[in-house]
Amino acid sequence: MLDHAAIAARIPHQGTMCLLDAVLDWSATAISCRAVSHTDPANPLRAAGRLGAANGIEYAAQAMAVHGALLAPTGAPPRQGYLTSVRSVTLQVARLDDLPGELEVTAERLSGDSNHILYQFAISHAGRCLLEGRAAVVLDADLLKETT
Repeated sequence: MLDHAAIAARIPHQGTMCLLDAVLDWSATAISCRAVSHTDPANPLRAAGRLGAANGIEYAAQAMAVHGALLAPTGAPPRQGYLTSVRSVTLQVARLDDLPGELEVTAERLSGDSNHILYQFAISHAGRCLLEGRAAVVLDADLLKETT
C-alpha cells in the first residue's frame, strides 16, 4: 500500500493537485486507489463551489499514472503520459463533493504496447459506481514525433 506522499513521489501532480490518498492494491494489469480529496473545499478542480462528476476522470488518470510508475523498472526515469481520449464515459451522479467518506478509484489495463495503453476505469462510493469509461494514454508523445 502506498500513501499520499509515496503517490506524489511517483506522479507529476503535486500539492492539492495530487488527488489520491492511497494505493490499496495493484498488479501488472490493474490498480485500486482511495481518495478523500473530493470533499476538500480547496480541491483545485472545484468550479462554482462544486466538484462535478466528470472530474472523476482526472482521479482515474492519476491512478493510471501511478500504475505506470509502479510497473516501471527500478531506477527508470518517469515517463510522461498524456490522456489522449476518453470513451464510453457514463456518469451516474452529477457531482462528487457531496459524497461523504472515501472514493474507490480503479483502473484496468485492457491492452497496449510500450507507448500506447488502453485502460478501463471506474470511480465508486460505498459500493455504488459513480462513473466509468475507457481512456487511451500515450507515453512520451514528444519522442513519438521524432520517429514519425
